[in-house]
Amino acid sequence: MSENITQSKKVEAFSKGIDYSTYRSLIKSLLTENKTTGSNHSEAMIAYTKMNDQRMSRWDKKINLDSELSKAISELPKMNWMVITEAWCGDAAQNIPFIAKLASENPKIDLRFIMRDEHPEVMDEYLTNGARSIPILVMTDENFNDLAIWGPRPAPVQKMVMEAKEKPDLDQPKFIESIHKWYAVDKNQTISNEFKQLLKTIK
Repeated sequence: MSENITQSKKVEAFSKGIDYSTYRSLIKSLLTENKTTGSNHSEAMIAYTKMNDQRMSRWDKKINLDSELSKAISELPKMNWMVITEAWCGDAAQNIPFIAKLASENPKIDLRFIMRDEHPEVMDEYLTNGARSIPILVMTDENFNDLAIWGPRPAPVQKMVMEAKEKPDLDQPKFIESIHKWYAVDKNQTISNEFKQLLKTIK
């Protein structure tokens, strides 16, 4: 795909994106119909989505940014933040509330959420080791030139996931539980530190 086509797809996707409160409302609305985002509405996906809705509600009440990060966010120029996500994704539920809190600190940040499976051309520009892993936050300037990328998960969790791929006899439910336990213990400290470093790269 040429750069011009990619850019136009990114602009189009962003224009269709929704803000955080609308994203949360969309998930709740879908759940009342026993649905989630995407095309797979299996019982398992609905169960994941219900848990994720609860996780996001908990994080929304708990997240506090430290002064260093708040200052760094407040000094950013006008930007677009596009998050590629899906409601059933556990890593999205653990990290998106923090990203939303960050963006809320600066009125010059336009934060929008797009669904991965509705925008495959955009997703395929931000693969992780060849996979469509989410969430992915794409930070761009006003002209949609990429400034920084974060995702799909904090580095220690990504390491856990990559190591797990090498274990064919892995107990998947137990592994997923260990991931969510990591998030609970970490309390956003790692993602906070990662964003402090990431924001230093934006001029």
